[in-house]
Amino acid sequence: MLKVLVLSLIGGYIFSLLHIPIPWMLGPIVVVMLAQFIYKGPLKWSGKMRDLGVVMVGTVIGVNFNIDLFGMIGSILFYMIMLNVILIGGSIGIAYLTSKWAKVPMKAAILGAIPGGLGQIVVFAEEEKVEEIGVISYFQVIRLLLVVVFVPFIVAGQVMSKQPTDAKLTISLVLLIAFAWVCSHLMKRIHLPVAFFITPIILLITLQLTTPIVMPQVPGIVMDVAQLLIGAHIGLMLKPHMIKLPVRVLVGGIFSAFALIVLTFGSSFLMSFTLDTTFATSFLSTAPGGLDQMVLLANAVNAEVSLVSMFQTFRLLFIFILIMPLMKMFYRWREKKEVVYNQEQYQRQYNQGAK
Repeated sequence: MLKVLVLSLIGGYIFSLLHIPIPWMLGPIVVVMLAQFIYKGPLKWSGKMRDLGVVMVGTVIGVNFNIDLFGMIGSILFYMIMLNVILIGGSIGIAYLTSKWAKVPMKAAILGAIPGGLGQIVVFAEEEKVEEIGVISYFQVIRLLLVVVFVPFIVAGQVMSKQPTDAKLTISLVLLIAFAWVCSHLMKRIHLPVAFFITPIILLITLQLTTPIVMPQVPGIVMDVAQLLIGAHIGLMLKPHMIKLPVRVLVGGIFSAFALIVLTFGSSFLMSFTLDTTFATSFLSTAPGGLDQMVLLANAVNAEVSLVSMFQTFRLLFIFILIMPLMKMFYRWREKKEVVYNQEQYQRQYNQGAK
């Protein structure tokens, strides 16, 4: 872990010198990922460190959340549903093309293309007894990496609009992060989806609405630390053994990721037109990356962070609560249909043999 920390600090420092967007996340991702292919010793990063980074992001979003968005929830909800239907439909279409070209089973291709959390998708695949776990993991990881690496440069023109803050780190902010950390663990135990991100936001919004507590200002160092904690984790996700897959699968994963980026690029214009948002806000709201990474980038380019977090959170809940159960029901129905068909075939052959 100390080696990964040093590599992450080096990567973040170099990327900040080069004025690359969100340097303290992209720097650790690139340097740690490359180090795995050169250094053969053990490199590890605790999942709790990544969770702490996500809690910090969620706390900052909660502190600065635009309460006025609740008054628009009725009109926003329609567009959130519509954009997610477009994204899921497009993901299935992309999975179909990938399945045909890369010769990957359709079920594995769909699970690889749907932009949900890697952990939840892999668990679902294991429950469904899908054999191509390695392929699914590669598709999910390569999509996340390509989105996190390329999306910042797509919206990089707006990075300079973010004004630096001279706020100081206060005890009240540290206590809020610690309180959110404890509450997130409690919510995780009752299986709240993306608990380490959603819990701090709900907690801080509740405190703002029900108490006279004044929310502290957030210094830039807090988001830099969050970027590093998350970036180090992502950098370790692409394992060297993943690139030992067939070339068609490797290329198929890259195609699938870029196709999803193009799809969301188009749908972001629809959102920008209908909701009158900036391109950065609409694109980051629909981009198929990790929720925490898109929110970090939204903060860096001064996009509407509250709106981005709402759309990204809704997408994950939409997938976890609706799409996953529907997929499970569909595959159960198809398995029963195949069993009935096989029984009928067997009975027909048996009858013909008897004659």
